Amino acid sequence: MISYKSYSEDETLTLAFLGCGNIVKAHTKSIAWADKNINLAFASRTLKKAEEYKQIYKGTEAYGSYEEAIAAPSVDIIFITTPPKFHYDLAKKAIQAGKHVIVEKPPFFKSTDITELGPLADTAGIQLLVAENYYYKPMRYRIHELLNSGVIGKPLFINISATKKQKSKNDWREEQELTGYGALFEGGIHWINFINNIGLSINRVQGFRPIKEGTLEKSMQVTASTDEGTIINLLYSWEVDTMFFGLRLSRIYGTEGSITFESNGISVFTRGRKKKLGFPQLTKITGFKPMFKDFFVSLRAGKQPQFTYQMAQRDLELIEEAYASLDKET
Repeated sequence: MISYKSYSEDETLTLAFLGCGNIVKAHTKSIAWADKNINLAFASRTLKKAEEYKQIYKGTEAYGSYEEAIAAPSVDIIFITTPPKFHYDLAKKAIQAGKHVIVEKPPFFKSTDITELGPLADTAGIQLLVAENYYYKPMRYRIHELLNSGVIGKPLFINISATKKQKSKNDWREEQELTGYGALFEGGIHWINFINNIGLSINRVQGFRPIKEGTLEKSMQVTASTDEGTIINLLYSWEVDTMFFGLRLSRIYGTEGSITFESNGISVFTRGRKKKLGFPQLTKITGFKPMFKDFFVSLRAGKQPQFTYQMAQRDLELIEEAYASLDKET
């Protein structure tokens, strides 16, 4: 069993964000909810930006470079929120400095990066955590529970609708050097995580790209086969309009019924051996709050969280397989 550093519940820990972007704004509230004894520090490529975030979010420290934050003795946890290109180098430096690491999704360009960094962190007794909030969504837990219960009999087909109209932000997401891949990698990895953690064992995936202009795709279809025989079809897009402010319906078809759920996690309707309409924990709908709660409980207890880096590695492997399959299309 791996022995990680542990901390008492009343011991104050300092978490430093590397990168001051929009995602940091979302995370600060969830972190404050999850653990009252976490101080926040901010690091950016300019001290001015870091100081700005420090003032807005009542931080304790500001750093004008990522390396300065990593080297700071007062910092216990490094949270990497930069574009994916920089994740590997920053995570490795932080691990070597003895800091716990939380890395924003998608964590790394290659699944083999985790093969190296995971054991490196384990050997040092520190944790490598991947901020994949979809694993902690109440909807994922509910779908897993329903499939396991057999309420719709044997699940045959799963159709996931994850389309939306996302306007170009003219940021790093438009640069292949920084983002690595297109929409499926940057945002669709959430849904790969979802289908990979609902109680089925995916054994093969095939990717299909409807429009092949440009290098960074905005739409992908991923079809997955499972050991149980269920076929999963994921439609992910940044260029398809949705009705009613982004509401979308996904369906699971079984031999004795079906499950219809709003893809964002608002509602789930089961029609099978019994009918039921539910609204799974709307206050935690994004999964961020339970994710950080689990992370900080695990850090303080010195044990791995529910979502481990090994599980994140499997998500990356499926993404890689989907992209690799595009090259085999005839």
